[in-house]
Amino acid sequence: MNRPIRLVASSLAVALLLAPVLLTPVDALARAGGGASMGSRGTMTYSAPPSTQTAPYGGQQFNRSMTPQAPQGLPNSAPYGSPGRAPGLFGGGFGAGLLGGLLGAGIGGMLFGHGFFGGISGFGGLFGFIIQILILAWVVRWLMRRFMGGTPSLAGIGPMAREMNPGTTGRAMGGGLGGMMGGMMGGGAAPAGPAPVAITPADYQAFEQSLQAVQAAWSNHDLTALRALSTPEMASYFAEQLADQVSRGVRNIVSDVRLNRGDLAQSWSEPGRDYATVAMQFSMIDVTQDVTGRIVDGSPSEHVTATEIWTFVRSPGGRWILSAIQQAAR
Repeated sequence: MNRPIRLVASSLAVALLLAPVLLTPVDALARAGGGASMGSRGTMTYSAPPSTQTAPYGGQQFNRSMTPQAPQGLPNSAPYGSPGRAPGLFGGGFGAGLLGGLLGAGIGGMLFGHGFFGGISGFGGLFGFIIQILILAWVVRWLMRRFMGGTPSLAGIGPMAREMNPGTTGRAMGGGLGGMMGGMMGGGAAPAGPAPVAITPADYQAFEQSLQAVQAAWSNHDLTALRALSTPEMASYFAEQLADQVSRGVRNIVSDVRLNRGDLAQSWSEPGRDYATVAMQFSMIDVTQDVTGRIVDGSPSEHVTATEIWTFVRSPGGRWILSAIQQAAR
């Protein structure tokens, strides 16, 4: 095989190897946010957003966030701001040791055939027996007061309450039974999660408009518009990235943004704030120019795609603004 034929064969082999890569849609990395994960999701900042059809593997962890991360406690320690663990069946301190010792002695007596009270027969005869009866009566009274008088979660749930809130019965039963079992085993009931927020078609339209408006303001280096569209934290990140472009003498321009698909990953309410996390796949023309207008990256005629998870925040009754961008995990 002569040299020209070998060169042609080598070129064809390289083209075949690169074909899957060249035909795969390219993710844009110079868009608003620069392909990073940054911002805050309130109390959910360090919890992975649920997976959706648009982002089946969830979102990446944040590269940058102003939300402080709660320190990791011991395995059974309660987080900051949460109620402490409920006392166990025997409480703690001296009471736990005394009742535990009496029950241990009673069980030992039963095992060796002396009856429940035989294990402590040397405690003082009849006087010891009376003391044991008084202690058992106190334990029974304490249990009744704790588990019957202190758990009204099943009381007052009539047909009207069930009709107004179909999930009330299940939560109440879980709280009553789970709380009782948790108390007996030494643990407290699990804290309730944040209340969900109803997302309407108007909200979805606002999310899509925000996607396009943020990209437009980014392309125009319009910090005033970006501050109106996002939280101060996100606006500060955008300002840093745009300043970096100016320093390098380039400008990223994103145009013809099209939302291909999107779905809600999570919505919840916190004191004074509503949050919504939305997975979005969108396409765009994404080019980077130098100061002379020459394109140094991207194509002015080919759309690139990106899948990101955007979190929006609002005051109750207010408008949504961008609070976080996360890249979809792969």
